[in-house]
This record gives sequence, structure tokens and C-alpha cells, in this order.
Amino acid sequence: MRSLLATLLLLSSLASAAEVTVPSRAFGRLADGREARVFTLANGRGLVAEVTDFGAIIARLLVPDRAGLVADVVLGVDSATEFEAKAAGFNSVIGRYANRIAGGRFILDGQTYQLETNSSSGGIPVHIHGGRQGFNRRLWTATTTVRDGLPAVRLSLTSPDGDQGYPGSLQVEVLYSVTADGALRLDYSATTDRPTPLNLTNHAYFNLKGEGEGDILGHELTLHASRYTPVTPALIPTGELAPVLDTPFDFTRPRRIGDRISESHPQLILGRGYDHNLVLDHRGDAPGLAALVHEPASGRVLEVLTTEPGVQLFTANHFAGRLVGKSGRAYPRYGGFCLETQHYPDSPNQPAFPSTILRPGQIFRSTTIFRFSTR
Repeated sequence: MRSLLATLLLLSSLASAAEVTVPSRAFGRLADGREARVFTLANGRGLVAEVTDFGAIIARLLVPDRAGLVADVVLGVDSATEFEAKAAGFNSVIGRYANRIAGGRFILDGQTYQLETNSSSGGIPVHIHGGRQGFNRRLWTATTTVRDGLPAVRLSLTSPDGDQGYPGSLQVEVLYSVTADGALRLDYSATTDRPTPLNLTNHAYFNLKGEGEGDILGHELTLHASRYTPVTPALIPTGELAPVLDTPFDFTRPRRIGDRISESHPQLILGRGYDHNLVLDHRGDAPGLAALVHEPASGRVLEVLTTEPGVQLFTANHFAGRLVGKSGRAYPRYGGFCLETQHYPDSPNQPAFPSTILRPGQIFRSTTIFRFSTR
């Protein structure tokens, strides 16, 4: 009897999986002539995510407000062609190393590696987000699939030995899936044939009012982080894990993002706003709640859960109205916010920080969940 029941349940699940489809369509051509595609993931309850194989970018993320009106809550442009030309960092998977490495240099097992220095803060060169040809500029291989009975897409990439200066051939996958409780889930995995630093994130720019609907200074943010990593003029951590108490980085209770962003705090001056890693209080293998953002006008709520030890709060400090988004409206300063789940910046040069070194025989795994609701 048990065997028959198990067989019926298996056949039922297979039938359900067969009914799940992941529509895709052309999403423009890249500069080298290759065609990108975008895949639509819908949970049947109002959440729709469009994910493209170029840069593993979240191209659109449609979420209802408290009245049921749907808006796209991630910034961006209309095609892979445009993303490549002027917005390649938006909503993409960043690698091999999210955030900054001081001077683009690190020592691993006694050998010094020099990476490209593709950014400069305070006149000091750094390596950031994997280099000029990081994972956000690659065409990933896409395979549609099903997770928990709902549509998903698996994106895979091979980063060869020496890629952007990093050692080892790296095999990377990210599985995007939607959930019944209103979330977009990202499951990362990777293996390598030589020791290498690895720090993956998604660089999504959110505006819970809707893409192109002004700034995010009125969004109310809670961060489950009682410490942060202060930075030097190069925006490289000093190595200190400083308490957020009595600083503008204290979001342990709900606070509007804009409440203290204009203060003359030395750290805010260096970042021209928030561009800092917060040390999350949660520890454990299962995703824990890192942040909650509430937008009062729409009632939208975003919860960010992750297995990572840190999150970079970035408030689009450099936006200046030059980029016109999907809505046809220009993005102003503070037009979006990022909560980039990650290991800490410059970890390969900071022995006291949690290690980011992946070694042969190990499997890198990381999960981040963007869960939406209303109030």
C-alpha cells in the first residue's frame, strides 16, 4: 500500500512539474552579436520575475502593493543591449569577488596575485566587482527547471583559470526561483580546481514605490546588524567591526533611510551616503533575516534573508539623472537602494574576517531570498 501511494505521489508531482512552463523571449543582442534571452518566473499570486542570461540580471520584478496594483520594483533598462551599454551592474550577479579588494592585490598560499584595478575611491585604485569583465558582463548558459512545483531557471558559467587575474577554473551556478509565499530566491553554488577567492552577490537596485518613482529616502529600513565595517578613503574596511550604536548606521530599529544620510559623519562623507558593509547578527546554515524595508505609500514590504555574514547597504549616491530607466524617467540621486548580501569587502587581505577562499573538493553554497508582502 505504501509503495502504491508513493508511486501515485511521484506521478502526481511529475505531472505537476510537466505543467510548469518558463516562457522566454529574445532580449536583444550583445555587442559581439550574440542574442540574450529573458525568462519569466511567476508564482501565480502576483509576483513575476524576469531574469536574463546576460549577467544573470533581474530585468523586471513585478510586485503588487496593498491595493493589488502591480509595479516593477527594480531599476534598469529594456534590453540586454542597453544593460551591456550603460547599466551592466544593475541587478546582476557579481563575481568573482563582490565589492572591493585593496589595490587589486592579495596573497594566497604564499603567492601574490595582482588583479585589475578598475575603480578608484579617494584617488586610491581598487579592484571592484570582479573587474571590467566580471560575471555581470558574461552570457550565462540557461536551463529552465522547476523548484517546489514553481518555475525556476538555472544559470551556469565557467570562469577559466586566470580570468581577470584570479587563479583556478571556476564552475558557477545560480538558481533563480519564485516561491508560493511571494519571494524570489537565489541559490548559488560553485567549485574550483585551484584555491581562489569567491564572493558572489546580486546587485539589485530596489525602489518599492516603483521603478522611476523618485528617491528612496522615505523607505523605512530595519537591519539586523549591530556592527559595521568602517572604511578608509579607498572605501576599504579598516579591519574594525565597529558598533552601530549612536551612529547613522544604526538601523536595528525601523528608521527612514534618509533620516541621517545628510549628516556630516566622516563615514558618510567618504561614501557620499551609505556604501558600507553591515555585519549581520544572524549565524547559521539556514537563511536568516538580514533586513526589512517598508515603503509607507504603497505598503510594500521587502524582507531579505541570507546565509551570508554581511550585507552592503548602498543608496545610489552617484546617480545624477543621466540614466533614463524603463519607465522613461531619469534616476535621481538616491533613486534606489541595494542590499548586497556578501562576505566582507577585502576579506582576502583581512585575516580576521570570515574566509572567502574556496578550495578544490569544496562546494561553495549561498542563498539569498527577497520576500515581498504588504502592510
